[in-house]
Amino acid sequence: MERSEGQGTDGYRVRVMSRAELDLAVEWARLEGWNPGLHDAGAFHAVDPAGFLVGLLDGQPVASLSVVRYPGSFGFLGFYIVRPEARGRGYGWTLWQAGLRHLAGCTVGLDGVVAQQDNYRKSGFALSHRNIRFGGSLPEGGAGGTRMVDALTVPFDRLTALDAALFPAPRPGFLTNWIALPGATALAALGTGDGDVRGLGVIRPCHDGWKIGPLYAADATVARDLLLALGRAAGGGPVFLDVPEPNAAGVRLAEELGLSPQFETARMYLGPAPATELWRVFGITSFELG
Repeated sequence: MERSEGQGTDGYRVRVMSRAELDLAVEWARLEGWNPGLHDAGAFHAVDPAGFLVGLLDGQPVASLSVVRYPGSFGFLGFYIVRPEARGRGYGWTLWQAGLRHLAGCTVGLDGVVAQQDNYRKSGFALSHRNIRFGGSLPEGGAGGTRMVDALTVPFDRLTALDAALFPAPRPGFLTNWIALPGATALAALGTGDGDVRGLGVIRPCHDGWKIGPLYAADATVARDLLLALGRAAGGGPVFLDVPEPNAAGVRLAEELGLSPQFETARMYLGPAPATELWRVFGITSFELG
């Protein structure tokens, strides 16, 4: 989209966010209770610098939206926030329309609060499945025999191949930043064959505790071993994992390890829903970028 959508008659306009304004949107997300990662903004912004929009009222930020375009005509929408004092005046709708223009021609995904499903349907989005956020403290020890290494030591093309198989679009640039976030731990589960990557997990510090995502695994045993190994980085603190509900083994694993449901989101798509192997996705990467 253009740098600016123009000045409205009421002093409201939409434009691309600056990098500093994305930090402000992350703070708004924290105030909404979404618990973003401490260092998410830099990795997010690098994916599509034009894909973060801000609504300005008389020059002051009052609304945010991310509409990140990935290669292969896939986009993801998130950070849809209007400050409480500016709600009910149409500013969010204006921003929403600008965002969908940025994603014109793409299949678009979002993870929205369940209460907003009907509003998203009005824009053509259809429900794919629910994601359930589980949280709590993981038990110490108990990891099995899965061979795990620092993901930064694995040939990067093997990690990108796994991610591309389980995410609707290739995103090597994002993955480069994500596995190396400050304070994060990224582990790869290896099989017996040369180049056999059977799982990948990343844990990163958040405003409250730690989030694990993505958590990819060939089966529940690998997922369990990765989850417990990543949990050690949290030092006994609370961890959060966003499990696609269709992955029944993932839901069962979270419950067996003592994590409890916190809330859920509705994964919806505008356009054809991508074919993904959710049985290997034990934790999605983020609600903001998919």
